[in-house]
Amino acid sequence: MPRVRFVARVVALAVVVLAGVGACALDPQAGGSGAAAPAPVGVTETASGASAPPTPSRPPTVSPSATPTRTAGPKPSRTPTAKPKPTGFTGCPEGEHQRDVETYLSRLGGFGKLTVDGKQSAADCAAIKKFQRRYGISPAAGRAGSTTYDVAKRLAGTDVHRCKGGSGLTFCVDLTRQTVWAMRGGKVLLGPTVTRTGMAGYATPAGTYSVGGRNLKEWSNPYEVWLPYWQQFNGGIGFHETTTYLHNSAIGSHGCVNLLHADAVRLWELGSIGTRVVVMGRRPGT
Repeated sequence: MPRVRFVARVVALAVVVLAGVGACALDPQAGGSGAAAPAPVGVTETASGASAPPTPSRPPTVSPSATPTRTAGPKPSRTPTAKPKPTGFTGCPEGEHQRDVETYLSRLGGFGKLTVDGKQSAADCAAIKKFQRRYGISPAAGRAGSTTYDVAKRLAGTDVHRCKGGSGLTFCVDLTRQTVWAMRGGKVLLGPTVTRTGMAGYATPAGTYSVGGRNLKEWSNPYEVWLPYWQQFNGGIGFHETTTYLHNSAIGSHGCVNLLHADAVRLWELGSIGTRVVVMGRRPGT
């Protein structure tokens, strides 16, 4: 009888032990509720998702990125999107005198390579801008407009050898084309460049003169304005830097030969008392 009781106790103890092994362990961070701890995300979402759950005998491999992998397959081909090709140069506006300006600037030289085809290009744009900056044309945007055309035509049409100055220094004025240049011994030292002479009622007279007076800054008594780089050659008429926009053809001087700043400075540097001045032609409209 005592043996039977001993065996019964051993059996009961074995049952309790087996039941404890099969129960869920308490999660020390679950507040003692006895709920099962959730499986780590890295374990449940590894591999391709089609593999069987990991067995206790072999711990699962956790992907470092914890990102599901995708079954390799053919990659879709991507055709690069073709960028539209420009149909023409758009860096400068094209003017109504494009071909003519290209022709005149090519003839003058010194402004860069141009293609005489009537179509704006990067090289044409740069050359026209350079020309406009040199001769004070505003705005210097590279557009072959009426002012640029007029200036280019006048300069390209100036025959410097019409001015007979001999071996000494001579300042030459072409009233018809409104241009000025300086020569010595048949060699051009300045220009031709642009000018604006006397308006209607104050026409600059043609003739041969000489510089009789010079002043870096002359005050005009009748018109109450300073005349920079003044070189007088005929009474109250002389060369000087313009005090207004030179290419405003609606106005003119009271007989003087107006010059851009750079040209007035250069003529001043070259000239002296007694320098020969030859004035030819007549300004249109005077």
